[in-house]
Amino acid sequence: MKITLQNHLISATIQSKGAELCSLQTLANSREFLWQADPAHWAKHAPVLFPIVGKLKQNTYHHEGKSYILPRHGFAREMDFLLLEHTKSKAVFQLCSSSKTKGLYPFDFDFQICYQVHENQLQTIYSLINLGKEKMYFNVGAHPAFALPLDFSAYSIVFPMDSKLITHELAEELISKTTHEIHLENHTLPLAYSLFEKDALIFKQLESNLVTICENKRPFLQVSFADFPNLGIWTKPQAPFICIEPWLGYADTTDASGVLEEKEGIQSLEAGSSKTVEFTTTLFA
Repeated sequence: MKITLQNHLISATIQSKGAELCSLQTLANSREFLWQADPAHWAKHAPVLFPIVGKLKQNTYHHEGKSYILPRHGFAREMDFLLLEHTKSKAVFQLCSSSKTKGLYPFDFDFQICYQVHENQLQTIYSLINLGKEKMYFNVGAHPAFALPLDFSAYSIVFPMDSKLITHELAEELISKTTHEIHLENHTLPLAYSLFEKDALIFKQLESNLVTICENKRPFLQVSFADFPNLGIWTKPQAPFICIEPWLGYADTTDASGVLEEKEGIQSLEAGSSKTVEFTTTLFA
């Protein structure tokens, strides 16, 4: 099932599988901002990452003496969400714990995703409720891919509060101790496929809480993510898209113990408590 939200400026389409955004357009010129999941490069649009972000060491974690296998980025992106609410400009999707999720993740949860269009912006809100009687551990994040129809070198990313970036190198999809410093000119990172030769750029910490993608030096899309302390940026070789990924948490480190509550960047919720985070995508073109 797919549903579309629309106002006088933009439209957004979301599919129930994974509550995944699959189209984001400006109505005046019908420009499609979201990558259209061409399997020749990457067969996803904007998967939701829960209850982990990235990969676990040996795809395994331990909690209260038991071991669990969990695939990279968790299971939410492959599960059907329930549509709780749908108006012309707003939709709310829900995924709750079940016997299927309990075999992978032993916590009782209610995970809701709200999409709402307002003027030239799409607001995405993640709400998590711990329905269980024990502390719940989790990560959550977004993985939207934005289409880049021109040559990759025509694009750049502006980090308005940063003059340099510290990225953490991945080793077999785990975060290593190796870091690299990227100096920015006028807060700007020109895009080049060579940046991604060793997979994603992983930022554990940034001064900026928003980034702007520019096309031939003109802003065309902005992602603001004040509630998310971590950010990933990724593409594939010669692929005409760039992913801007706000995260609460990230992949296991190469020296991770495997114990869930010891995982670097892990989040927690006390029994009966909730957490809400949001990010906003602004379209300029």
